[in-house]
Amino acid sequence: MKFSWFHLMPYRWLPPDFRERYHGVWVDVPNRLYDPERGHELYNEYLDMLEYAGQMGFDGLGVNEHHQNAYGMMPSPNLMAAALARRATDSMLLVLGNSIALYNPPIRVAEEFAMLDVMSGGRLIAGFPVGTSMDTNYCYGVNPATLRDRYREAHDLIIKAWATREPFPWNGTYTKLRYVNVWPRPIQQPHPPIWIPGLGSLETWDFCVQHDYNYSYLSFSGYKRAKRMMDGYWERRAALGADSNPHSAAFFQQVCLSDTDGACEREWWPHVDYFFNKCLHLYPGMVGAPGYMSEASMRAGIVSQIGNTSLNLGRDKTWKELCDERYIVAGSPATVRQQLEELGRSLRVGHLLLGLHIGSAPIELVNHATELCATQVLPHLRPMWNEWEDRWWPKALPAARRARPGSRNAAVEQVRP
Repeated sequence: MKFSWFHLMPYRWLPPDFRERYHGVWVDVPNRLYDPERGHELYNEYLDMLEYAGQMGFDGLGVNEHHQNAYGMMPSPNLMAAALARRATDSMLLVLGNSIALYNPPIRVAEEFAMLDVMSGGRLIAGFPVGTSMDTNYCYGVNPATLRDRYREAHDLIIKAWATREPFPWNGTYTKLRYVNVWPRPIQQPHPPIWIPGLGSLETWDFCVQHDYNYSYLSFSGYKRAKRMMDGYWERRAALGADSNPHSAAFFQQVCLSDTDGACEREWWPHVDYFFNKCLHLYPGMVGAPGYMSEASMRAGIVSQIGNTSLNLGRDKTWKELCDERYIVAGSPATVRQQLEELGRSLRVGHLLLGLHIGSAPIELVNHATELCATQVLPHLRPMWNEWEDRWWPKALPAARRARPGSRNAAVEQVRP
């Protein structure tokens, strides 16, 4: 099993009465609530957390894309990945992702992802989310009726641009280009591994199976509530004739980790409360524009994760309720280890994306949790699913062939008279 340290990057200083005074945390939250100087400190603190996770041996470092919101301050995850490429030199870079239907033209994604793959020495995982309705329809104004068609066309263009060695024209419905000729091209051939973040739509499952991509379920309600959804994914794979390789799936789980179970509640509860009661304050009228979810998914009874969130997911629950219902995995290393093993086996996932930062948690608390996880939890769980080949992990250049930041300067200093 492989483990990625995944960051949402929320704003830490929403006012105490935010939920009562403001419409929601997404789309129309007024940016007068944002202090850029505090934001400067926060971005650097968050990057420090990610870099520390890399130093502690996490397999991947994860970032994602959201717009106009205070719970995920990464409108450009590629900027974060570029910063990490130079400072976190061993972990893979998991970018979930770029919302490819929003880029005009989509070859911008092909170019920037190729740059990241080359800069990092082939360590990129390329995420291609459709994007939430709030990001795509309300923030960026894409017609929900055309969103998935735009997505599919953007995907096909990016894949062809990475694979083709001569300039070619593209005459699509939404993008028309006389010359497509991506420079640079990625180190990983024919392209970096592609992961598709999803919230449960049937089309996403089919798309992943058709192209042999990883399906990444991003959940805030924890693995107990995800069991039905992931069972549906495995049933769908079987129906389409695909194997049951656990590495074809990833799951996001928020984790609070302290030296003891009792200390965990004392240390983490204020930050968990901040997350569920402020960062997930969403306006139900924006979580799914008409046409965003297909008729097939609606008939199958699929309810999106964001849709669940709008219906008070996790709000006003006690620490005990959040732990018992597994919204969060929390406690001592022994407790967390047992629950994560249960998660991995019950959902049959070969990749875990761990949210070891939550809400307003400061770096001292988070880094201690990261160290405990890396030293006392992950070594016990890594052997899971070793009998399966992981086709969805980067094939990076060997460490000896990857450039080390600053090594050229050091060489110059050595020969300088």
